[in-house]
Amino acid sequence: MAATKKAVLGPLVGAVDQGTSSTRFLVFNSKTAELLSHHQVEIKQEFPKEGWVEQDPKEILQSVYECIEKTCEKLGQLNIDISNIKAIGVSNQRETTVVWDKLTGEPLYNAVVWLDLRTQSTVEILSKRIPGNNNFVKSLTGGVNGGVHCTDVTNASRTMLFNIHSLDWDKELCDFFGIPMEILPNVRSSSEIYGLMKAGALEGVPISGCLGDQSAALVGQMCFQDGQAKNTYGTGCFLLCNTGRKCVFSEHGLLTTVAYKLGRDKPVYYALEGSVAIAGAVIRWLRDNLGIIKTSEEIEKLAKEVGTSYGCYFVPAFSGLYAPYWEPSARGIICGLTQFTNKCHIAFAALEAVCFQTREILEAMNRDCGIPLRHLQVDGGMTNNKILMQLQADILYIPVVKPSMPETTALGAAMAAGAAEGVAVWSLDPEDLSAVTMERFEPQINAEESEIRYSTWKKAVMKSMGWVTTQYPEIGDTSIFCSLPFGFFIVSSMVMLIGARYISGIP
Repeated sequence: MAATKKAVLGPLVGAVDQGTSSTRFLVFNSKTAELLSHHQVEIKQEFPKEGWVEQDPKEILQSVYECIEKTCEKLGQLNIDISNIKAIGVSNQRETTVVWDKLTGEPLYNAVVWLDLRTQSTVEILSKRIPGNNNFVKSLTGGVNGGVHCTDVTNASRTMLFNIHSLDWDKELCDFFGIPMEILPNVRSSSEIYGLMKAGALEGVPISGCLGDQSAALVGQMCFQDGQAKNTYGTGCFLLCNTGRKCVFSEHGLLTTVAYKLGRDKPVYYALEGSVAIAGAVIRWLRDNLGIIKTSEEIEKLAKEVGTSYGCYFVPAFSGLYAPYWEPSARGIICGLTQFTNKCHIAFAALEAVCFQTREILEAMNRDCGIPLRHLQVDGGMTNNKILMQLQADILYIPVVKPSMPETTALGAAMAAGAAEGVAVWSLDPEDLSAVTMERFEPQINAEESEIRYSTWKKAVMKSMGWVTTQYPEIGDTSIFCSLPFGFFIVSSMVMLIGARYISGIP
């Protein structure tokens, strides 16, 4: 019997999308941007103390291996030859910290997730040394020795150690935080060959794209022009607006960050970012902590049963409030409850909370940029929830536009990898980019009702503030190392985790 002939689809590009809630490996056709196959593994989160959020680094790494192998098996079942995969891109959760032994590569502690609050007192102590600085110092991302010790500009820009103008580690900042510059990785562009896969089904395939998850989504949404913006609905919610080759500094609680640098000799682009800590995480909380749903998908069914929160408002400030408030004293509240309120109303209020928080950062973005967005491009797993998308259009009172393929974070990493010098299987020229089918949600309520609901939400937000009073320890050493055990290597978490055993260096 003749062997089954493998399908020839042209160059393919894979993407590791390592997020807070799950890890995925996806494979795209570089000519059409079509998603051919993928595999996903949910990642556990641990909460050992109030405000602490951790993950097992070995579980994260194993999930990457598993997703790659399972996706390759699925491609084989589809008669697709995995030898057509010409490059791999990596997108990772930003700012999560991993501590490991420099010699063995073994983690010494759980990964401290970007939502974690244990360093709040350290941040407050350090902020007193900077007059007028009220921003959070973000967690640092970690990696291992052996393999390629590098990161890209988008991840480096999230460490508070990186000069986003010179694109180098900043000596003054490193001295301020007490971090030796020699332990820091080389900073490279978001699109170049870093090394080769050293083992597994894709041995020898170059890893040639690396972006923090939100920058990857900006690329995947093809927001390459000044003023284009996207909002990603994942564990948190992140609205990024491309500000071109100039830094725009916010006066309304947003962050200035590096958007991308797609090649060694390509210019760097910047963005304004508004961050919401809890979006999809509130659905997971309803599932895992309260047990009112068994699967995340059930939230849409519950909300649809009632079609309203019946005056119930849910502020999910589990880790304080991020943009535009930056208020660590806030905690989650559910208010407006009556005897009539049931789990369906709470489910609806949870979805509304995601939309209200998005409106707050969108309004801040509009004030900083001076030109209001006429529509909002959205992506992420939560956008499959049609009630959420309609609520978002109603609360923003502008259209919401969703691509038919919502995995734009992985797509952006794949685009960066495929476009890298030495790979060159994916063109980023505007005329070569594939047209994307969009679903559009128009506002279905009047502007007055939208404003009333939003103003009531703002009252609820005010009620959530001031719940926690921070007690600052009397310490002489204010180094960031005091907050967590051992020392840090600051790198793009997933590139370096894979690099421990999976990458061989390219000079």
